[in-house]
Amino acid sequence: MRFVTVFLFLSFLGTAQISFETIWLTKSVEETSGLEVFGEYLVTHNDSGDQPKLYIISQEGEKIMEIKLNQLKHKDWEDITADSDHFYIADTGNNYATRENLRIYILDRHFFHKGTITIRYKAQTTFSKEPRNEFDAEAIAVVGEELVLFSKNRKTLQSEIYTFPKVAGDYVLTPRAVVDTRALVTAADYNAVEDLMVLTGYNFEGDQFFYTLPNFSKRGYDNLELNTYPIPIKPAQIEAVKIISKDEFWMSSESEEKKKPRLFRTRLKVE
Repeated sequence: MRFVTVFLFLSFLGTAQISFETIWLTKSVEETSGLEVFGEYLVTHNDSGDQPKLYIISQEGEKIMEIKLNQLKHKDWEDITADSDHFYIADTGNNYATRENLRIYILDRHFFHKGTITIRYKAQTTFSKEPRNEFDAEAIAVVGEELVLFSKNRKTLQSEIYTFPKVAGDYVLTPRAVVDTRALVTAADYNAVEDLMVLTGYNFEGDQFFYTLPNFSKRGYDNLELNTYPIPIKPAQIEAVKIISKDEFWMSSESEEKKKPRLFRTRLKVE
């Protein structure tokens, strides 16, 4: 376990102090791609190449149990979010814009399948392979009665925001807003008490970023505020984020260079 503090001098934000504690995870989740809270534990999953499983891990990175969800399919699970009644697993990875079966699985708090949401993008009319496309998405969060999905747009390095009901059904998506992340968004989480949305992302040079969108619901989609903070963690690809408090967060990173995946307890202080 390692604890590091880094000072970042950002002209548009003043001085930001980021500290992070590094916790090594089991190789079972070497492609960890989502984080949620389950009692005193965390829930994560792999993004692709795994069976439909959830992994319960401790805050010290120890694997507590695996939960196999035989009734589900695992194509490219990219994120997990939750409200007081349900978990939502986003099987929305679409690296080459070829998928026609994008879906979000609804589970109850005992991890039983309760329904499926299917989505498609109104702007997508073809499904031929396209490496730099705007129809991939890896970040989802619950906001009130809706799910909010952020795109991973390889064409513009911006992120379209899509919203749809958190109930089973078929939905055609059009953007509610676009945020200029200048990076590929990989994870999202929202805290209703703080009215705070957070994101993670990276650019083509491998630089990592953490974003805050304060007063997310209060400001509305036409007036969002995006704050950007570089994360000095390399090599890494941060794929999941979970809010602990307004200035403390969990993040997890895929295994890099044959090392184990990592869990980070991150603190952010802006002066």
